Amino acid sequence: MKLLVTGGAGFIGSHVVRLWLTRRPSDELINLDLLTYAGSQARLADVEQRPNYRFIQADICDPGAVERAIDGCELVIHCAAETHVDRSITNAVPFLRTNVEGTHVLLRAAQASSVKRFIHLSTDEIYGPVPTGAVDERAPLSPSSPYAASKAAADLLAQAFWKTHGLPVIVVRPTNIFGPAQFPEKFIPLCIANGLDGLRLPIYGDGRQRRAWLFVADMCEALQVIVERGEVGQAYNVAGGTEQANLDTARMILAALGRSPELVECVADRPGHDVRYAMDDRKLRALGWRPEVAFDRALTETVGWYRKHESWWRPLARKLREDPYHWLNRPAGSGAREPSGTIR
Repeated sequence: MKLLVTGGAGFIGSHVVRLWLTRRPSDELINLDLLTYAGSQARLADVEQRPNYRFIQADICDPGAVERAIDGCELVIHCAAETHVDRSITNAVPFLRTNVEGTHVLLRAAQASSVKRFIHLSTDEIYGPVPTGAVDERAPLSPSSPYAASKAAADLLAQAFWKTHGLPVIVVRPTNIFGPAQFPEKFIPLCIANGLDGLRLPIYGDGRQRRAWLFVADMCEALQVIVERGEVGQAYNVAGGTEQANLDTARMILAALGRSPELVECVADRPGHDVRYAMDDRKLRALGWRPEVAFDRALTETVGWYRKHESWWRPLARKLREDPYHWLNRPAGSGAREPSGTIR
C-alpha cells in the first residue's frame, strides 16, 4: 500500500511514520511537511534512508504539491497542523490557513484521487471545557481558543466531505499527547527543559486546570487500530488514562529531575483557558484499543529522552527563552493566584 502522512516531521507525525515503517516495511510512505518552526527532519534521521520512505517539503495549502504527493495513495493520515494555543491567541492567521485551508486542499485532492481512507487528526479541545463527567463523539463542538476553533472547522469540513462527496473520512480526536521529541514550548517538554536547567516552570493561573495525558506510542497504536478497524464517516475519541492538575504534573516532573518544587511559578492566566477536558472513548475501546503505557512510566521515559538528547532540544529552547515576546517570558503575577504550597 502507498500512503501519505502530512506533518510527518512534527511530533505526533514522526512517531506515526516510524511505527508504520516498522510494522509495514513493504508499504510506500510519503511524508509531506513544510518544516515550519516545530518541524524537524532530525526526528526521522533513523528512517530517512529506507527505500520505502520519501520526504517531500511542501505546503499543504499548495494544491499542486498536494496533488503530486497524494497521487496513487490509498490512505492519508493528516497530522499537519498549527497546534500551539498561545500562538493562536497572538495571531490566528497561520492557524486558519494551515488547519482550515490546508485541510480543505487535502480533502479535495483526496476526493480527486479516490483514496480509500482519509484519517483526520483533530483534538479534544474542539469540545471546549468539560467541568464534570466526559463527552462522547456526539457532544456539540464549543471551542474556546482560535486554535481549537480552527481545528473544529477542519473537523467539520472533513465530516462534510464524507456526507456530501462520500469521501471515506474518519476523524480522530485525541487528548493531550506527550513523549520524546515534542517541541519544547509544549507543557511537559517545557517543564522538563526548564527543570533540567534549574529555571522556573511557568504555570498558568492557579495551576489547577486538569488535563488527561496519553503517551505518544499509545496514540500511534490507536491510529493503527482506527485505520484497520474504524468505520468511515465516524469520529473516535482517544482519551488518556491519567487526569490531573497541571500543577501536579509540573511537580512530578521536578521530582523526577531531582529539582525543588520551588521552581514552580505562577504566571498570568491566558484568555479563554479551559479548566478541564474529558472524553469518553468507549467507541474506540470497542475496536480493541487500550492505552498500554502508564503515565508514570511514560513520564520517566520522556524525561530520560530529554536528558539524552540535549543537542536536539537545547537550541530550540534557547530561541524560545531569548524571545521577549514569547508567552513563557511573561512576568509572574499579573493577577494570577498563587497555588497553595508554591514558594517563590
